[in-house]
Amino acid sequence: MAKLSTSRQKALMRKYARNVKFLMMLMSICLIVFFLPKQAKFSYEYEKGRIWNQKDLVSPYNFAILKTPQEIDNEKKTAYESITPVYQLDAAAGDQQIEGFKTDLEIKWHNAGINDKLKSKYIDAGVALLTNLYNIGILKLNDKYLRHANNYPITILNKNVATEKNTNALFTKESALAYCDKVLSKRTDIDRAFMLDLLQNRIQNNLSYDDNLTTRLEKEVYDGLSITRGMVQKGEVIVYKGSIINDDVYQKLESYKKAFENNARVNGNHVLVLLGQFLLVSIAISLLMIFLYLFRKDIYADNRLVGLILLVITAMLATLSAAIKFQFPVNLYYIPYCIVPIIIRILFDTRLALNIHLLVVLIAGFFVPNSFEFAYYEITAGMVSIYSIKNLIRREQFLVSAGIIVFTYFVAFLGISFIREGTFLEIDWMDFLPFVVSVLLTLLAYPMIYIFEKIFSLTSDITLIELTNTNAPLLRELAFTAPGTFQHSLQVANLAENAIYSIGGNALLVRAGALYHDIGKMENPLFFIENQSSGFNPHDKLPYEESAQVIIRHVSKGIEMARKANLPEVIIDFIRTHHGNTRVDYFYQSSLKNFPEKFINENIFRYPGPIPFSKEAGVLMLADSVEAASRSLKEPDEESISVLVDRIVKYKLDQNQLKDSNITLKDIETIKEIFKRMLMSIYHVRIDY
Repeated sequence: MAKLSTSRQKALMRKYARNVKFLMMLMSICLIVFFLPKQAKFSYEYEKGRIWNQKDLVSPYNFAILKTPQEIDNEKKTAYESITPVYQLDAAAGDQQIEGFKTDLEIKWHNAGINDKLKSKYIDAGVALLTNLYNIGILKLNDKYLRHANNYPITILNKNVATEKNTNALFTKESALAYCDKVLSKRTDIDRAFMLDLLQNRIQNNLSYDDNLTTRLEKEVYDGLSITRGMVQKGEVIVYKGSIINDDVYQKLESYKKAFENNARVNGNHVLVLLGQFLLVSIAISLLMIFLYLFRKDIYADNRLVGLILLVITAMLATLSAAIKFQFPVNLYYIPYCIVPIIIRILFDTRLALNIHLLVVLIAGFFVPNSFEFAYYEITAGMVSIYSIKNLIRREQFLVSAGIIVFTYFVAFLGISFIREGTFLEIDWMDFLPFVVSVLLTLLAYPMIYIFEKIFSLTSDITLIELTNTNAPLLRELAFTAPGTFQHSLQVANLAENAIYSIGGNALLVRAGALYHDIGKMENPLFFIENQSSGFNPHDKLPYEESAQVIIRHVSKGIEMARKANLPEVIIDFIRTHHGNTRVDYFYQSSLKNFPEKFINENIFRYPGPIPFSKEAGVLMLADSVEAASRSLKEPDEESISVLVDRIVKYKLDQNQLKDSNITLKDIETIKEIFKRMLMSIYHVRIDY
């Protein structure tokens, strides 16, 4: 089979990009629908303590009123306390121990130094004590049944004959030995210590706890407990309009909801339920695609990025569906919903993150209990998570963001609890624990962002933070090899960052681009004036065309160095575009002036381009040109700096270098004002007031 060339593969990918996009959308919709719980949606939202504002709710069929979990637990506890543990009697144990006692006495008697005439008396006394102990019964107390008392009732089985007793009427090994000690202490004709030594080895339990039988009895009792308390008849009003949803009404509504879902599961049309879910999810995913098409065409055109977004959405909804289906964890708020907007915000932008979060919550709201409450919690927390990392410049912002999210959850939790309970004292603070766990799990966004970056070749603000560290290997090499260029790059970074911050854009991205835009000058640093300190200029010995090519080559060399250092493509774009397709005018004009009769090929003196195609790249081009030109001012003052900035910006506009960069005329004026103010500060120009 013939192998397709790389160019042919790319052509095919472009040709079928739209089909691939629709296929990914369909797969995502089908996977989400597959994972969603297949149950009909109950039509009513209600909360305990609120007013029923809808019409009278009449039961369409008979259904049983379910007991509350608390009622069931109380009944189980009562039933558990009514169960007496079963002990099996070992009838032969007493005779065996009595015979053992006699044998022990025979063995130890010769060394006891006691008159042989008393031997029968010792035997009779020991046998009497042991007989009495085993007739009453000896057992080990079970901590499980002691509860709040020292004793508990038990059932003793002897050959399937049951006898009810209390452990206070029986012996333990300790109390049996104490009993023997008490009896023997009253007899002066018997050596008490000798007898106790013999007896303590023969006091053994003849009543043993039967765990299997007791557990079976408990299970029978539990199974016999009813989970319902009464019935609601068909046609009976469950709740009247305008009435308060008290505990009794709330339990009727819960029971009706359960009966409705069970009835829909048995009698409902599963195909229609599936179709309804498919339609709802399709609308949500389609709205997302429309948003991308209208407002983020760059993402919409890149199936790799679309695939990442659909993967994140599908994974989150699949996790939620699994939690609902398997009821683990029991509380759905353990799931870190805010991880989705954080990941999308870091990898893309704020608008897209908010849009996706709203769609995820809307879909989830159809299948979680108390959907309004759920939506309020998650939409507010998601919005806070997005706003709190609007400008990510430090890693600790993740922790700060987590703290703000927890606080938001807490305030919302208090508000909803006050509405529901009407009192501060009745709030169950353990219900807030799932929110704390959820926020802690949200911190997993950090390693997940790193994974997504590597898999999908993206550049997040976190990576940009690392790249702007001047101790990064490439910047450290630039500072050592071309210190003048390094200082120039720092000044350009400051100018561009302040400008883009004022007109709107990614300040971190433009700073990173500015720091790396001239790394290609490391190949021949002395050919660039900022690195010439001795007065020697190597261009004096070169033709103008060759000098121009040396200068122009720093762009292609910079791209080569950046790729070798694995810099992201978004940074390489700054290297590629920071001169656009302008001319190296100094050498071009010098060539025209000194060789007027010679035909000059202008393309030799022109950068290869392309021109900037983003706002950040356009600002960097202006900052680079203005900063470089400002170094030529012999006596910089307010007027000369203002004229310089206006001239440089006008030249770039006349050369159509900014037509693709999405910079408005208003932005241009703002940029010029910032450049003038900062350059005057750099050159310590005193402003006349």
